[in-house]
Amino acid sequence: MINVETILFLCVENSARSQMAEGLTNYYLGNYYHAKSAGSKPSKVHPLAIAVMKELGIDISQNRSKSVREFWGMAFDYVVTVCGDDEECPYFAGGKKYLHKSFPDPAAVRGSEEERLKAFRAVRDSMKEWILEEFGRRA
Repeated sequence: MINVETILFLCVENSARSQMAEGLTNYYLGNYYHAKSAGSKPSKVHPLAIAVMKELGIDISQNRSKSVREFWGMAFDYVVTVCGDDEECPYFAGGKKYLHKSFPDPAAVRGSEEERLKAFRAVRDSMKEWILEEFGRRA
């Protein structure tokens, strides 16, 4: 039997990056990891994050934006911050291992819907590549 490890992905609003990381991990590596996500200032799951994940067959439409406080007192094998380098990432004390990988905030991109979708896709694809490289060795 495989021991499933836990991952908590953190960003500021838990609206896009950490939500996509949670969805990607559970979809591609769910036999080995169970991912959750949270933020320091939760808002709502961004509709464009939902849309670009759906393009891969991953449904995050029922996810909700969560505060990191909801997980206080819990332990995770990995705590991963996915904030941009210019942002103040939330801190969580319940991790055995801590990782940081900077991804730009696609929600900060202005322009047409297609330009914004392009930004979300770029972050999603970079994130997928990094997650599979970083955590996929176990799969």
